[in-house]
Amino acid sequence: MFYLLTIAIQVLCVIDVIRNGRNQLWIMALVFLPLASTIAYVVLEVYPRFQGNRHVRTARATVAAKLDPEKEVRAARGALALADTVANRMRLADALAALGNYAEALPLYREAAERGPVDLRSAEKQARAEFETHDSAAALATLDAAPPASAQSDRDRIGLLRARILDALGHKDEALALYADLVTRLPGEEGRCRYAALLLEQGWDKRAREVLEEVEARMKLLDRQQRAAEAEMYRWAMARLGELRAVKA
Repeated sequence: MFYLLTIAIQVLCVIDVIRNGRNQLWIMALVFLPLASTIAYVVLEVYPRFQGNRHVRTARATVAAKLDPEKEVRAARGALALADTVANRMRLADALAALGNYAEALPLYREAAERGPVDLRSAEKQARAEFETHDSAAALATLDAAPPASAQSDRDRIGLLRARILDALGHKDEALALYADLVTRLPGEEGRCRYAALLLEQGWDKRAREVLEEVEARMKLLDRQQRAAEAEMYRWAMARLGELRAVKA
C-alpha cells in the first residue's frame, strides 16, 4: 500500500514538473531517487506555491480562527494598548463583533466615529452593533446619518440591514417593500428567507411559499459544501415550505 502511494505521488510530481515548466532534472531525480526526491520536490517546489494561494490562505485562516477564536482579539487589544488610534479601535471592535460580542464592540465603534470622519463602512458596522444590542432606533439613526452608498452592492447590503431594523421597529410594510426589492438582486438566500419569515408573520402565506420555493430551487444548484455553510437557514426554509405545502394538500 505504501509502495503504491509513493508511486502515485511520484507520478503526480512528474506531471507537475512538465505542466508547470520546472527544471527537467527533477524528472530524473524523481525516477531514480523516488522517495528522497519526491519529498524534496514537494518541499521546494509545491509547498511554496500553495503558500501564496488565496484559497489555502483562507482555509488556514479559518482553521486558525476555529482553534483559537480569541487570537485576533488579543492581537487587537495589544495593538490598541501600544497606540490608541482610530484604526486600532476599529480593529478591536471588528474582532469582537466577529465573535458576536457586539456589546463590547459598540462603544469602540462610537468612540472611533467621534474621533474621525465617518465613512459608510464604519457607520454600517456601528449600526449593526446597535441593532444586535437591541437599540434599533439608534441603528436606524446611524444609517440615516451615514454617507450615501455609491455602489449597488453596498446599497443592497445596507438595505438588508435597514429592512431588519424596520421590521424590529414595527414598520412591517416598509420592511416588506424593501425586502421585495432587495431579493431581486441580493446574492445568497438570507434576504429571501428573512422576507419569507416576515410574509408568514403578516399572514401572506401564498407569497411566502413562492419565495421559499425560489430558495429551494436555488439551493439545488449549490454543492454540499455551499449548503453546509448556511445549513441552519436552509433547514428553516425547507421546514416552513414543507408546512405550507402540507396545509395546501
